[in-house]
Amino acid sequence: MTTTATAVPADSKGVERSGRRPGRSHEGASRPGFAWAAPAAVFFGLFAIVPLLLVVVLSFASWDGLSDPEFAGLDNWKKLFDDPIMIKSLWLSLLLTFLGVVVQTPLSILLGVWAAGHQRNRAVLSAIYFVPLLLSATAVSVLWRAVLDPNFGVPAHAEWLFGDGNLFGNQSTAIAVLIFVGTWQFTPLHTLIYQGAARSVPRVLYQAAEIDGAGRYRQFFHITLPQLRNSVVTSMILMVVGGLTTFDTVLILTQGGPGTDTTISAYYMYQKAFKTFDYGTASAIGVMLVLVATVISLVMVRLTGYDKMNSTMEGM
Repeated sequence: MTTTATAVPADSKGVERSGRRPGRSHEGASRPGFAWAAPAAVFFGLFAIVPLLLVVVLSFASWDGLSDPEFAGLDNWKKLFDDPIMIKSLWLSLLLTFLGVVVQTPLSILLGVWAAGHQRNRAVLSAIYFVPLLLSATAVSVLWRAVLDPNFGVPAHAEWLFGDGNLFGNQSTAIAVLIFVGTWQFTPLHTLIYQGAARSVPRVLYQAAEIDGAGRYRQFFHITLPQLRNSVVTSMILMVVGGLTTFDTVLILTQGGPGTDTTISAYYMYQKAFKTFDYGTASAIGVMLVLVATVISLVMVRLTGYDKMNSTMEGM
């Protein structure tokens, strides 16, 4: 006895004529509503939006932290653009951010792609390398301040490499130390981003390249890097925002010195607020940093086409 199976015809979108999608029941088919996002939205509003609005208001006021704030109009903003230290600190912030991006991006990409492989001891080495990411910026800065101390640290015992040993005595070496410490701590974060992105690259692309005779280097530049473009933009935006808001590293390592040679905008804001008690001007600096970081991030998003969020797996 023979039985004939009758297939249920489906339309071009794969929907059965009965009105149901394969593998989906009516229960739980709807997406979660706004209630699921409400706790995060409330938290973000209370601890991000509201403080930011208060800082914006305070940037137009004169306040020493004790007396009542008084409306000052644009006086705080005028003082910023007339202050040579402020202009210098802004350029230093942009310089440190640029150097951080230039150093960390290629290093993070190479380490991330390597960590996405299956080499022997890769997991152990990756775990060790991610240890700096678990430490606070303050702890890392204290550690490296002790290691690079000109009197008791490594430079005091390796004059052939460090000269007089005082790496914090001139601007160029002090900036180099800040870049090195920031790279040592935050490269693992960006490595993790690239590691996840590299693992999501379809294996079939590499197999096709091998058939065509492409070696490892050509595969890296023609397959891996193009597939990582969205991750590169994400990582660079994080670097820009983090670089412009760096504070504790400068406070502990250089304290803005020598002189004002490493006084970046975030550290200058701290000086205005907690040393001269000029909270109005300090608030204006904070708002300016937010605006600069936002503008740079938006420009990066538009120039790279990241706002369209085209999938790197398009056409697969």
